[in-house]
Amino acid sequence: MRGLWLGLVSRRLLPLRLPPRPQQPAGSWLSSGPAADALKRAMDELLRRSVPAVPEYELREKTPAPAEGQCADFVSFYAGLAEAAERAELLGRLAQDFGVDHGQVAEQSAGVLQLHQQPREAAVLLQAEDRLRYALVPRYRGLFHHISKLDGGVSFLVQLRADLLEVLALKLVEGPHVREMNGVLKGMLTEWFSSGFLNLERVTWHSPCEVLQKISESEAVHPVKNWMDIKQRVGPYRRCYFFSHCSTPGEPLVVLYVALTSDIPSNIQTIVKDCPLSDTEEKNKIAAAIFYSISLTKQGLQGVELGTFLIKRAVKELQRELPHIGTFSSLSPIPGFTKWLLGLLKSQAKDHGKNELFTDSEYKEISEITGEPIHETLKVFLSSSEWVKSEKLVRVLQAPLMRLCAWYLYGEKHRGYALNPVANFHLQNGAVLWRINWMADVSPRGLTSSCGLMVNYRYYLEETAANSTTYLCSKNIKASEQVLSLVTQFQKNSKL
Repeated sequence: MRGLWLGLVSRRLLPLRLPPRPQQPAGSWLSSGPAADALKRAMDELLRRSVPAVPEYELREKTPAPAEGQCADFVSFYAGLAEAAERAELLGRLAQDFGVDHGQVAEQSAGVLQLHQQPREAAVLLQAEDRLRYALVPRYRGLFHHISKLDGGVSFLVQLRADLLEVLALKLVEGPHVREMNGVLKGMLTEWFSSGFLNLERVTWHSPCEVLQKISESEAVHPVKNWMDIKQRVGPYRRCYFFSHCSTPGEPLVVLYVALTSDIPSNIQTIVKDCPLSDTEEKNKIAAAIFYSISLTKQGLQGVELGTFLIKRAVKELQRELPHIGTFSSLSPIPGFTKWLLGLLKSQAKDHGKNELFTDSEYKEISEITGEPIHETLKVFLSSSEWVKSEKLVRVLQAPLMRLCAWYLYGEKHRGYALNPVANFHLQNGAVLWRINWMADVSPRGLTSSCGLMVNYRYYLEETAANSTTYLCSKNIKASEQVLSLVTQFQKNSKL
C-alpha cells in the first residue's frame, strides 16, 4: 500500500540474529565470470536441499516435516546476499523451478472433468477435487510454511516479500512465475496477519524509546521534525496507535495518528504545529477524531489489509475512552494530483492555443500573471512550491484547481474504482468523500505533490458498511454536496 503512505524499513531481522550481508560492489556477482557461475551453482544446491519435496497425496499427512536446519540454511544464505540482483536471481529460480507441477495439474483436472461427465458418488468427486487442489499448491509454499515456524521466520518472510516487490519494481526479475509467487506469499501473510493475531497498542511519551524511534522513522505522510514534534503527536489531544503481531509484540506494523479536535479541520497546519499543545485535555472541547496519518512500516505487508482493521479498532478504542465523540473523519493528502495535473497541462500544451481546463476569464487572469503560453508556464510554476508566493496566482488558481481536484478524486478511475490510492482506501472502508480543502498543506511536500490541497473523508459509522458495499459492488462513490458541486463545475467548464 504505497497508496497508503508506506514507510520503508531497515533490513534487520533481529529475532533470527543472522550474520550481516557482505558488502559487494553493485552487480559484482551476476554480471559474468566464474564468481557469478559459482553463485548460481550454490543457489541450485541450496534450493535442491532446502525446498521440501511434495509428498504423495496419500502420504501428505504422514510425511515428517523437513529438519529445521534445511530452512535455516535457506534463511542464512539469503541473508548473506548483499545485492538486489543476487536476491532477484535466487527468487527467480525459486519461483521458476519450484512452483506447481503442471503435469500433475493437467492429470488431476482431466480426472475431475471425467467424473463430472459420469454419475458418481459425491465422495468420489470431492476427493478428486481435493487431489486437484493439492496439485495446485506450488512447491515453494512448503518452504515458506516451514520457515514461518522458525523463531523470527514470519519477520523474515515479510522482508523477503519486500525484496520481491523491490526486484519486480526494478525489473531485475520478471514473468508470471515470479508474480504468482508474490501472490502466494501475500496470501500467506494475509492469513498470518489477520485481525485475530494483531494487538492494538497506544504510543505515549512514556513508551519505550525504541518504539518512539520506530514510529518517527516510519512516518511517511508528515515527516517528524524532532523529538519535540513526536512528543506533541503522542501527547494531549493526540492519539497514536499501532498494530503489532503476536509473534513480535511491541514491533509496529502500521501506525495511525489521530487528532482530537472540536470540529473537522481544513488544514494540516492546525494539527502538526510548531508550538506545544496544552499539558492537559479538557474532554468537553473534544468533539471529533481526525485520522491524519497512517503509515505501513513493513514494505513486505503491502496489500495486506492492516490499515482498515487499525482504523476500526482505533474507533472502538476511542469510543470506549471518549464515548461522547460523534464525529470521525480523515484529513488526507492527495498524492498524485500534481502529477496528473501536469500531464493534462502537457497534453494541452501540445495543442497550441487549445484551452479545455480553464474558463476564458481564468485563462486571461492566469496568462497576465504567468505569461504565455499558459500551459507551459503553469507546468513550471506548479512543479515547485514557489508559486504560492504570488497571492494573485494563488487566488486565481483556487477555483480551477478545486474543481480539477474534485474530478481527479471522483471521476478518474482505475478498473472502475478511484484512481487515487488514498481515496480508494477510505472509500473501501465506507467513508464519504466529504470536503476538499484549499491551501491545506503548504509544506513544500504538500505543494509539490497535491498543489497544497487535502481532503476529508468522513466516517458516518452507521453508514460505513452500506457505503463500503455500494462502492465495492457497484463502484459508486458517496460524496458530499460540496464535492458534487465541484464535479458539476468541472464538467461544465472542461471539455476533457
